Amino acid sequence: MVSVAMRGFQKGTYAVNIRYAAKLFSGYLEIQKDGFQENPSLRKSFLVSDSLKKLLASAPSVIGFAPRISGSGLISFKNSSQGAVIFGVSPKAEERTSTFMKRIKDGKFFTRENSYNIVVGFKLLENLHAHIGDMVVVLAQGLDGSMGNLKFKIVGTSRFGNPQMDEMAVFMGRPAADELLAMYGRVNLIAINLKSLADIPDVKEYLKARLPQKDLKVLDWSEVMPDMKQSIELDNIGGILDLSILILIVAFGILNTVLMSVTERFNEFGISLSIGMPQSKLVLTVLLETGFLALLGIILGDVLAYGINYYFMNYPIHFGSEIQKLYEIYGFLPVMKSTVRFSIFFNSSIIILIVSVVAAIYPAYKVYKLEPLKGIRYT
Repeated sequence: MVSVAMRGFQKGTYAVNIRYAAKLFSGYLEIQKDGFQENPSLRKSFLVSDSLKKLLASAPSVIGFAPRISGSGLISFKNSSQGAVIFGVSPKAEERTSTFMKRIKDGKFFTRENSYNIVVGFKLLENLHAHIGDMVVVLAQGLDGSMGNLKFKIVGTSRFGNPQMDEMAVFMGRPAADELLAMYGRVNLIAINLKSLADIPDVKEYLKARLPQKDLKVLDWSEVMPDMKQSIELDNIGGILDLSILILIVAFGILNTVLMSVTERFNEFGISLSIGMPQSKLVLTVLLETGFLALLGIILGDVLAYGINYYFMNYPIHFGSEIQKLYEIYGFLPVMKSTVRFSIFFNSSIIILIVSVVAAIYPAYKVYKLEPLKGIRYT
């Protein structure tokens, strides 16, 4: 019960955080030029052809996709200048793909793609000593090497909980970013939203086999957000170690139970052997008895764990105060949620069953070596 509940909480919390991060900004999948993820550059951009649009629109399980421009530059207000990460986005496309437009702290997100309004990270606004409604200048080097600069009006601030995004992000319409960075209709990536995490492998292979441009790559969330993947893997290793300790305790508990049960019946076993019962049948009796006890325990444990996991799947634990801030710093939701995924129950049940059989080997060996007279005289 405890092992299934532990893994349920782990896997459920991972899934809810992956979905949150993917829907927030990155997407479940991304299409990029080969090498862009390792070394982002305006030169690693591409045109979104009609054939690519049709492929994404017809791909199974794809809810929406959003082409984006990504670059870097400076944002200036009066005597203050700050480094900025520039994102050129299309609000209509993002509504079907991501949720970052809802992460507004103050003001609003621009709705017209061809406007010269921008949304900046709330920390960036503070560092500029500016306010919503102020006019700022954004400077950046374009794809052709020229220095571009445009005037924008700040209409809102965003809050991601990610320090880098809150301190450097500048969101503007794609046409404005295209003009500023001299992209001539090119984009750096396409974020793709899917129905569920389970659809990622199939859709990824589907797109990889049909991409019209051979220098394009399809990356999943783990490749786009390697830091998050590593954090999950590290936590997962810790969970496996905790589970191993629990299983070790269970193994000794089973060994003690079976050994005591066998030892208490040495007299009966001795009498059975003395009247001609084969040693192998006594050993089989011990193994079957252990197996039935294990199966009963597994069934009861799974039923109880299902109830626990189902409850916390529908009513997750929400953290507040300092724990919430800590979770947000690392880009996670301050939530613990469980899952009733079949694999968790199956894997835990098989492990406990194997442990039970292994724990029964020593008591079974004791029965195998038991002599009739010693068994009858045993006290």
